[in-house]
Amino acid sequence: MVADTLHGFRLEREAEVAEISSTVRLYRHEKTGARLMSVIAPDENKVFGISFRTPPKDSTGVAHILEHSVLCGSDKYPVKEPFVELLKGSLQTFLNAFTYPDKTCYPVASTNVRDFYNLVDVYLDAVFHPRLTPEVLQQEGWHHELDDPKGPMTYKGVVFNEMKGVYSSPDSLISEYSQQVLFPDTTYGLDSGGDPEVIPQLTFEAFMDFHRRYYHPSNAWIYFYGDDDPEERLRILDRELSGYERIETDSAVALQRRKSAPERVEKKYAAGEDESRSMVTINWLLCPTDNAELNLSLNILEHILIGMPSSPLRKALIDSGLGEDLAGVGLEGDLRQMYFSVGLKGLKQAGPEQVETIVLNTLRELADGGIGADMIEAAVNSVEFDLRELNTGRFPRGLALMVRSLSTWLYEADPLALIAFERPLLAIKERLADREPVFESLLRSRFLDNPHRVTVLLSPDAKLGLEREEREKRRLDNTLLAMDETERQAVVRANEELHARQEAQDSPEALATIPRLAIEDLPRENTRIPCDKETLAGIPTLLHDLPTNSIAYVDVGLNLAALPQAYLPCVPLFGRALLEMGTNRRDFVALTRRIASRTGGIDPAPFAGSMEGSPLAVPWLFLRGKAMVDKTQDLMDLLAEVLLEVRLNDQQRFRKMVLEEKARAEQRVVPSGHMVVATRLKAGLTPSGWVAEQFSGAENLFFLRRLAEAVDNDWPRVLATLEETRSLLVRRDNMILNATMDAASWSKARKAVGGFASAMPQGHAEVAPLEPKPLLPTEGLTIPAQVNYVGRGASLTEAGYDITGGDIVVARWLRTAYLWDRVRVQGGAYGAFCLLDRLNGTMVMASYRDPNLERTLRVFSEAADFLRDLRLDKDELTKAVVGAIGDFDAYQLPDAKGFTSLSRHLQGITEDRLQEVREEILASTAGSFKRFADAAAILRDAGRTVVLGREDALAALKEPALTLTKVL
Repeated sequence: MVADTLHGFRLEREAEVAEISSTVRLYRHEKTGARLMSVIAPDENKVFGISFRTPPKDSTGVAHILEHSVLCGSDKYPVKEPFVELLKGSLQTFLNAFTYPDKTCYPVASTNVRDFYNLVDVYLDAVFHPRLTPEVLQQEGWHHELDDPKGPMTYKGVVFNEMKGVYSSPDSLISEYSQQVLFPDTTYGLDSGGDPEVIPQLTFEAFMDFHRRYYHPSNAWIYFYGDDDPEERLRILDRELSGYERIETDSAVALQRRKSAPERVEKKYAAGEDESRSMVTINWLLCPTDNAELNLSLNILEHILIGMPSSPLRKALIDSGLGEDLAGVGLEGDLRQMYFSVGLKGLKQAGPEQVETIVLNTLRELADGGIGADMIEAAVNSVEFDLRELNTGRFPRGLALMVRSLSTWLYEADPLALIAFERPLLAIKERLADREPVFESLLRSRFLDNPHRVTVLLSPDAKLGLEREEREKRRLDNTLLAMDETERQAVVRANEELHARQEAQDSPEALATIPRLAIEDLPRENTRIPCDKETLAGIPTLLHDLPTNSIAYVDVGLNLAALPQAYLPCVPLFGRALLEMGTNRRDFVALTRRIASRTGGIDPAPFAGSMEGSPLAVPWLFLRGKAMVDKTQDLMDLLAEVLLEVRLNDQQRFRKMVLEEKARAEQRVVPSGHMVVATRLKAGLTPSGWVAEQFSGAENLFFLRRLAEAVDNDWPRVLATLEETRSLLVRRDNMILNATMDAASWSKARKAVGGFASAMPQGHAEVAPLEPKPLLPTEGLTIPAQVNYVGRGASLTEAGYDITGGDIVVARWLRTAYLWDRVRVQGGAYGAFCLLDRLNGTMVMASYRDPNLERTLRVFSEAADFLRDLRLDKDELTKAVVGAIGDFDAYQLPDAKGFTSLSRHLQGITEDRLQEVREEILASTAGSFKRFADAAAILRDAGRTVVLGREDALAALKEPALTLTKVL
């Protein structure tokens, strides 16, 4: 029996939540009113989060800038950036912060109890006792950068440049605009992240006032999850909260008033000179989130409408030929009121009214004619499977549950409403069994009869980017002109002081306040993934005996070494085609619905690995399937059907898939510019890097554009390529099987997997070594963006450098220390990375949303001398080793463990070799950092340079001179 009041917390409710195998206790801190959700769960990956309701009153980005700023030192931890110190030296499995339109969340996670409580302590002090100064706002938000009183003057700041990157992405813009026009009267009608043209209006007084008003226990929603001591949670929190008194906070989020008639709005985005494609979304305001049954019904309805390739609304939009891919976020359920947003991107001629007509007619036909039982069954099964599996990938399960709870809890509703899903799910199933038109009724009430609908057209404007730059320059010039000499000198001095602060080192005494683990606290042995090997009908089969809650995970691998290398760029599309083109017994609509109704999904996954101790690439295509163990036969039958009976001859269907892939590849360029750069760099260094570029890099985008024309002009050749790809790949001697489940489940599933293996054709695959085409040593990839992505990479192995575990430690430390300080803090970029690949012997340094070019390249070049001159103390070395072990032991869910073991098997990575690498990491010394200076010198002297950014900025770079290629 739990006491009603313990450590200052009053227990308001206790519930056993079978859906997550957990006990949940809801508390209220009696003195301050702080809310606590304490989830006692059998999960070693412990999660803590503290969230505040933070509705902004403008688009200065104050909530977002404050999210960055509170992690820049606190009373108890008076270092410049405790967040970075934790990144350097924690076993954390998650460490970040999020700004939503109405809340700010600070979550951490770790599997190590001591490390976990260290993280909690630092975060609590950060949010309640931050050292907020004008310099912190200048660094993280914005400031006037002025080196000479005569000018020129610019804006600089981490969030300022981050949001310039966001405003360079049309997909990000249409999502933001769609939300704003639906909520014109509430905080959701503003940009909590910050509009780059408005951010410079944020004053230090407003910045401080925002923290005073909202960062208080009375406005806090606190969350714990995992297998740590539930009473210790209360003790920790009461120590922190007991010094506060309860206050009234005006943070409630108002409901948006309903519109009486639909509207249309047109917005612009900055495009290249020859850009002619528009985007359209049709958006409905729906209902509050707190009705669990209605909420779940809308999630199932979303899956019915657009969740599968054959979903009727998705299919109608794609089949129209008006655009290339869907636009819009679908169902948004994280705000107080849910909304639905759908449309098309890649429009060239069509107007918004044509897209509206397709959407409304499709919804009307479904409401009047009824939704097919097979579609409803597929959608219900898919949503239910996802709820039961709770497969959050690298995202901790506890954190996903926290976010789900906040979508009701934050608005004074039941935090368990959407977590305890059994009752609303059963109610929906019973209504469907009684033949009630559940989803048809929703279509009428929430969509067709709902006048609160806004259509947003986002059109390209080739002049907009230049106009923004000119407006910014005028504002800066006018500001400088209005300053007298004394004021200008004051700005110069303020910049100098800021730079000095940024370059200054924290004192040993301040750094010693950050709690950390010792080397002795780290496990000396790797945790081995169980792996048994057998052969089924001639196909090598790996089994990973892991608890999966009665789910069978089965991966089917096809060795791409059997393909002509010219076919590699088509592999991702071929993987989709297997699952989305239909088979001899089912068209693609029936096929995709059967997959959804019988399994938890089948997904194609191209893989470009490297062989241990060899320059050879390890290229594979996997079909990754999952189902309840008692449905394994269905899963394997479907896998056999798509491999053996796929119909690849539907030209129009394939054309639509090509255009979708092209649109998605174009959409990824700006948000993931650093990965475009890193992938391009590696493509010129190693065979595996070249393969990855064919799968997902700039080269793949260029290929998709050519393929779109070839489908129209030379379809027989395209079809022949697809058919040959299938015949070369689908052979027993070219395949591998991978199963992840417990031994008892495997005994039930083995027959079905063996039957699949026996059905595969015999044959002999000829394997030829790859001969990658050479790439230019310096490249500029041009896009219409306000920021850059700067990269430099080299093959250390080719230069004779032997990578050890100690190098992993140094490369990671460079990212969290040297590059963080020089590129992010001092340079104003949003991020910087040092990526060391032990297997293929490459190193890449890259920046993200970066206002600089020459400066960042200079930072990369200076890393070698920095390391040679570095005097590393014992504490800093310990942090570096702890952080590297944390990465090495990255937490994984069972299916991910099984796939990791498979990839290691294919790449020749043994458990013994991994143990050697671990021991090398643990044995790292200050000498490891001196040694790695040689690797950094190779990057400086023999590296390739790739920059992604605006054409005029790239063309102006003198050293190195770039050969320019247009990407967007």
